[in-house]
Amino acid sequence: MAAPSSSAGFGGMSSDNAKGLALAVSSSAFIGASFIVKKMGLRRAADSGVRAGYGGYSYLVEPLWWIGMISMIVGEIANFAAYAFAPAILVTPLGALSIIISAALAHSILKEKLHTFGILGCVLCVVGSITIALHAPQERDIDSVREVWDLATEPAFLSYATIVVVAALVLIYFVVPQHGQTNIMVYIGVCSLLGSLTVMSVKALGIALKLTFSGVNQLFYPQTWAFALIVATCVSTQINYLNKALDTFNTAVVSPIYYVMFTSLTIIASVIMFKDWDRQNPTQIVTEMCGFVTILSGTFLLHKTKDMNDSTGPTLSTRRSKHASQTAFAIEVLPLKYQDCVDEETLPLSLPKADNHYLMQELPLRYKDLNIA
Repeated sequence: MAAPSSSAGFGGMSSDNAKGLALAVSSSAFIGASFIVKKMGLRRAADSGVRAGYGGYSYLVEPLWWIGMISMIVGEIANFAAYAFAPAILVTPLGALSIIISAALAHSILKEKLHTFGILGCVLCVVGSITIALHAPQERDIDSVREVWDLATEPAFLSYATIVVVAALVLIYFVVPQHGQTNIMVYIGVCSLLGSLTVMSVKALGIALKLTFSGVNQLFYPQTWAFALIVATCVSTQINYLNKALDTFNTAVVSPIYYVMFTSLTIIASVIMFKDWDRQNPTQIVTEMCGFVTILSGTFLLHKTKDMNDSTGPTLSTRRSKHASQTAFAIEVLPLKYQDCVDEETLPLSLPKADNHYLMQELPLRYKDLNIA
């Protein structure tokens, strides 16, 4: 039996895994907080200029927005470093913690209320993501950045990349001008589509840097710099449209939906590029698909309840209004002999008591002609 790569740490966890766990948790904290701080900066910028959701860039001179941006960068660096110490099966699920942190901070700081079913949606998103991560395949061993380039230029992934780029361009130039301000999925769709390509390129860069630090220099290969260019292009576009989403919609909804779409598309890209499912049995694949269904259920709840408010029951005014309409209808159709049985307290609160007698006096004459005791 092979010996562990490092000494056991707390709870039997290896020291490397413990470092990766700490980095991943801190990454989620920084990224979750960055959404809130950035939105606070966007709100301040909107008070003195054009909102980001309408094409303004005044947030670039707002210090609070830059604090949020730095927080996000620190979180992404910590997340990148976590993969150097711990396997993806440990690091990836912990990214869901940023959803909980962001929603909690949005509720307490930005006063953006999250409905109870929205909380359930967050839980479903986290559970689904964990299910997928726990049954994800192990990463394949790669010895050169050129090997990653060969995988990226195979017909299957080239087809996926082409579809992603075309879909993103269609959203940017045709859908965003018409529906960007009213449909939360538009801005997030752009970010998520390009985000899947970003992760594949970041992974390639991570492999190149890891090999370089281990003594096998990968910086001389043009493929390394091609991946770096893709990262720069996609990340800059993602930041732009993520700002628009945060400025336009509720942060507590933007964060989990972005996480779900981004994670789902990234997994699809990874399956196509690295052929992850080729090394899995049907049970593992079905379990991952169940995770996807759970995530989609959570997304649906979040999207449908984002504008709802918690209520323990109908308000007094609602009960009065409903009761009033029912009582008024009952009085109009009640035979004459039952009119005296109507309690005036059951009448609509806005209806004067005199109206009850007026109603009784104005009943059709044919009722008076009836000999009803």
